[in-house]
Amino acid sequence: MCVAAATAAQASGPAHTPAASTSRDPIFGSWTNPSRTIVVKTLLCGSELCGAIVAADAEAQNDAREAGVEHLIGTELLQNYRKTGSGRWTGTVFVPDMARSFTSHIVQRSPDVLRISGCILGGLICKSQDWTRI
Repeated sequence: MCVAAATAAQASGPAHTPAASTSRDPIFGSWTNPSRTIVVKTLLCGSELCGAIVAADAEAQNDAREAGVEHLIGTELLQNYRKTGSGRWTGTVFVPDMARSFTSHIVQRSPDVLRISGCILGGLICKSQDWTRI
């Protein structure tokens, strides 16, 4: 699992090693959700985009804990994203307060805004959020 904190061993799933990125792709950086309760840092994990939670407020941590995610900081929220076009990626998003993963798409709407969608039923039903660069 590609994580930005020392809690990698506490998260579940396969291990990835962060790759040193010399890319100037605007997807890389720190992003916050619409309610500003968590911060995710995006980077390359091998040849794929990933993003780990580097900060979370107490409410987000409590919600995740109630769903069975004991250590929210360090959890890989964005997993195995492959670039599918200019400013577009497809992968898996982990939703900590549900303790579930969903098929996901990211569209970079501007250098400072990502639209992250999680989908069920083969993409039939999706929910999106706009995340902001910090």
